[in-house]
Amino acid sequence: MSDTARPIVVIGAGVVGLSTALYLRRSGREMVVIDPLPPPGGASFGNAGMISADTSVPIALPGMLRKVPSWLADPLGPLAVRPSYFPKALPWLMRWIAAGRLPRVLEISDAMRALHKDAFLCWKELLGPQHYADLVRPVGQVQVWESEGETESARLERTLRERQGIPSQPLTPEDLRQMFPGISPKVRRGLLMPGNGYTVSPQRIVQTLHRLFVEAGGKLLAENVMKIVPREGGGYDLMTNVGFHRATEIVLAAGARSVRLLEPLGIGVPLETERGYHVMLPAPNLSLTTTISHKSGSFGVTPMEHGLRVAGTVEIAGLEAPPDERRSQALLANIRTLFPNVNTEGHRFWMGFRPSTPDSLPMLGEVASRPGLFLAVGHGHFGMTGGPPSGRLVAQLINRQPPAIAPAPYSPARLG
Repeated sequence: MSDTARPIVVIGAGVVGLSTALYLRRSGREMVVIDPLPPPGGASFGNAGMISADTSVPIALPGMLRKVPSWLADPLGPLAVRPSYFPKALPWLMRWIAAGRLPRVLEISDAMRALHKDAFLCWKELLGPQHYADLVRPVGQVQVWESEGETESARLERTLRERQGIPSQPLTPEDLRQMFPGISPKVRRGLLMPGNGYTVSPQRIVQTLHRLFVEAGGKLLAENVMKIVPREGGGYDLMTNVGFHRATEIVLAAGARSVRLLEPLGIGVPLETERGYHVMLPAPNLSLTTTISHKSGSFGVTPMEHGLRVAGTVEIAGLEAPPDERRSQALLANIRTLFPNVNTEGHRFWMGFRPSTPDSLPMLGEVASRPGLFLAVGHGHFGMTGGPPSGRLVAQLINRQPPAIAPAPYSPARLG
């Protein structure tokens, strides 16, 4: 087989990898996806399911530096850093804090908006009208606060929305009681974001991408890529646990585990693992019509087809440390506070790894020092939102087509 006839290999069968693979396959390219786990593994399985097309607020914001001591002091807070891991995380945290300076926040927010605004359009392109109607609910999102006045971060978020022309609607306590019967009186104000939505099942939506990919002629290999080896004259060999593959073009979309494949190539990327937790309530006795983002408590609530998912918080502790189930217990306490009459019997805990860059923007595009190696990684909290538009962009870059959005803000080169 000549190199030009070899398939493009996508490493990673999460939402980003499969979105990229499906766009490329439908453009006529031969495609192979490699992942040791069946779709969806990792963060694509256990995320909050929110599709936040009208959310463009990075995680790093002004004032982060003064919060570092509290992160270390409170192991169960919304953002925690395990003390033993702090030295390893420090370089990434410093870049994260630097990304929170206001001029850079404005640039990042504009780039997030450009990537996210077509999220629902891309989901519909990938899924088709029937699957889209079954799996996606573009019904808005409600943000809530326990404070009556606007917080500093809420003011900044409002400034970013106004800058980008994103609509929103303030909600009074009475509005919230009507929308969410049984919600705690501690919640004093809210905001409706009509351009957001959610999926009823992160698991099933990614499985549907996989099925459509295979039906289109794509191939999925249940293997673990151990090393990417550059070949003399161009192209790459992929050593897996049970095989050996050759490719001229590779898309690395392996989430938080991408770093281990890049380091032997001499490519260092600031990709940290933000460990996220969720609690699944199979019979909550609540009927929600939208997702709720609890801004005061830093957690989200999503109605799904198999129950209510409560997700959120960030723990910086790397890939190897065991989960801290106390963080899931804290989420359980949060939902009981938000809805005092919620039924939490039969709850289930989960923990996964968000692949996060310091500036909340993914790395999308070709690595300058390694022709043919493309990255599609680093979506952090926004994988279900940014995954399909990222897949579209990377496919356009590989096919040398005019990109739907300017690719420069997401270039891997920006991070060194």
